[in-house]
Amino acid sequence: MSPTTRGPYAKTAATKQRILEACIDAFAEGGFHGATMKDIARRAGISYTGLLHHFPKKDELLLAVLDLRAERDHEFLGEIDSLDPLANPGGVLRGMLEITRRNQKRPGLIELHAVMSGEAASADHPAHQHYIENYNNLRTYYKAMYSALARDGLLSTSAEPRMLADLTISVINGIQGRWLFDHSVDMEKAMRTFLAGIVPQLESLVSQAETSDPPVSARS
Repeated sequence: MSPTTRGPYAKTAATKQRILEACIDAFAEGGFHGATMKDIARRAGISYTGLLHHFPKKDELLLAVLDLRAERDHEFLGEIDSLDPLANPGGVLRGMLEITRRNQKRPGLIELHAVMSGEAASADHPAHQHYIENYNNLRTYYKAMYSALARDGLLSTSAEPRMLADLTISVINGIQGRWLFDHSVDMEKAMRTFLAGIVPQLESLVSQAETSDPPVSARS
């Protein structure tokens, strides 16, 4: 592709990025139903018609923003599926803590998740199915991790791995929600304390993962 044909594509990508950044703020403040396409266009610094050219429907914008959130987790931690939770539970634990630490630098995305996940509980919300699948995938992923830890005798509890997975998801959401009201909350420390109560050898496992060659990754 020649330099003259790359220009328009680069401009389009930059415009879409600006729109999605504007959406993060708009959806975090007013939710999906409270945000308007005209307000999003204003925040992005483009015309209403220009916004519709890139995203004809607000539903498409929402799904694109949710994809952007996932992509940023990838940027922080590499390929999200690069670790097998059954083969390397220590690496997954390390990834969970790293994502929690990094999330403190992304208040807009945490606010977006808090607002969207609450709204999406309604069956008619456009992100309803997205969150169902996301939480089911998280449960499966963390369940596999806890199953591996139980197999190796590294858990302090006899609770079922599925229950531990659901508790972990709930704790992550709860810590993030608490942090939105009080930024003095240390999310990583809180998460580390919770996990250490279930996995007594947490620090050893995380330390071993830090010295291994494969990149750390985890879901959030």
